[in-house]
Amino acid sequence: MRTVKGKPRVLGIVLAGGEGKRLWPLTADRAKPAVPFAGNYRLVDFVLSNLVNAGFHKLCVLTQYKSHSLDRHISTTWRLSNVLGQYVTPVPAQQRLGPRWYTGSADAIYQSLNLVYDERPDHIAVFGADHVYRMDPSQMLEQHVDSGAGVTVAGIRVPRREATAFGCIDSDASGRITRFLEKPDDPPSVPDDPDVTFASMGNYIFSTTALLDALRADAADRDSLHDMGGDIIPMLVDQGTAHVYDFADNLVPGETERDRGYWRDVGTLDAYYDAHMDLVSVHPVFNLYNQEWPIRTAMPPLPPAKFVNSGTATESIVGPGSIISGATVTDSVISADVVIETGAVVEGSVLLPGARVGKGAVVRRAILDKNVIVDDGVRIGVDLAADREQYTVSTSGIVVLGKGTRAS
Repeated sequence: MRTVKGKPRVLGIVLAGGEGKRLWPLTADRAKPAVPFAGNYRLVDFVLSNLVNAGFHKLCVLTQYKSHSLDRHISTTWRLSNVLGQYVTPVPAQQRLGPRWYTGSADAIYQSLNLVYDERPDHIAVFGADHVYRMDPSQMLEQHVDSGAGVTVAGIRVPRREATAFGCIDSDASGRITRFLEKPDDPPSVPDDPDVTFASMGNYIFSTTALLDALRADAADRDSLHDMGGDIIPMLVDQGTAHVYDFADNLVPGETERDRGYWRDVGTLDAYYDAHMDLVSVHPVFNLYNQEWPIRTAMPPLPPAKFVNSGTATESIVGPGSIISGATVTDSVISADVVIETGAVVEGSVLLPGARVGKGAVVRRAILDKNVIVDDGVRIGVDLAADREQYTVSTSGIVVLGKGTRAS
């Protein structure tokens, strides 16, 4: 095994090409991993922070749909040391194997195998780009190497009754995966708890040889959907070389008892909203302020937030450059460069960069995308029947205004 100072060579591949249809209209103009989150970040910042913090410094981000803002964010934010051979690079679909786009997550890697051939890693970490969590992948790598597995799949324990929405892992007491089931009606339980199921987190570490062999066999199968979870992992399960990594065993420096093991799939508007609400309490369910395992990003060159004319914000996050002037904000996440004017009320809402809320307006249980303007006196989230005629309203009643919308 080729090593650097005794460490295996690892290439990280982040799958960031998804359309994110269930997050529309937030994905109407951007890829899902580029969706802003928590005031300062993009969703992709969470997986990249986890990988970089863990010492994985050769990372390729595979993009495809509406990737301009994602490519720009990665190129301008994620600059590592060229001198040390470190990089985070966006890799757009290149049609290297003919005039076609990616047909699935496995095909995305298969069409990008030049990255593997150039780097010649011992192991390849394939991680998703649209989850909110902290994790030290180096601990997963250590188990993977020790087990000799062809692939190690990160599994999170979820109540068995809720596991029907996930890819589910059935494993034996040794951790070897015996079945990998996509959204089963009867989820399997973990060996030590009949009421709990391992749900796949969409994070995998492969030995390079095992992944290359599987991708080549999958590419030759005309009946395959060329999906990592749907095709590649079951193939390696059938070969007996797949193991599960229990996310509950992962210990992250600086984590609190309250936010340990936090992981959210923010694939729907309601999940995206709920994850924001997890941030704003005095003792948050997910703590952004852990400096021992920081979530990294580039901060905009803006002045500090300002509160004037008795403007207040309680149980809220307020980003740089924002001005709350004689307005009341509660239980909300206010991103950078947001202006909320006199007499306005913002409650339980998420405002993305550049949003403007006019005098006397009300914004309640809403998501305002970038550069949304709410004119003076307009009420959002008060009359859902009226809101549905003009805007997107989620299953739980969250009103969502798409990028650049003007509410008048």
